[in-house]
Amino acid sequence: MALNPEIRASDADRDRVAAALREHCAQGRIGVDELNERLDVAYRARTLGDLQKVTSDLPEEDMYELPVPAYRQSTPARRPGGGLQRTGMRAGWATYASVNLICFVVWLLTAVTAGAWYPWWVWVAGPWGALMLAGQFFGRGEERR
Repeated sequence: MALNPEIRASDADRDRVAAALREHCAQGRIGVDELNERLDVAYRARTLGDLQKVTSDLPEEDMYELPVPAYRQSTPARRPGGGLQRTGMRAGWATYASVNLICFVVWLLTAVTAGAWYPWWVWVAGPWGALMLAGQFFGRGEERR
């Protein structure tokens, strides 16, 4: 229900408008000189209509402090190339490559020093790689290539 602009303003109403004007000045919407002029008008206001005229060109809420809607937060960011970022799968492949590189280097060092050429690192790379590929092709829709 809209307030009647002809209703007399109380001291609390004037103080509320003055606080809002100070906040708008702090955010840079109005300057200090304009703040002083508007405060004079606000403290001399007799009705709610007079107070509304003082703040009629200023927003009631700061749009930048409002929460971002949930659908915006869950939407994946787009790359310049157009595809969705697959950070989960990329991290998985990076971990896979790092672990297998370490296993291969350990195998290579032991093979050169001990002469045991059995490629045991394949037992790490093979099943894990198969699972990663299955996840890549049959995983959730936003993670698929």
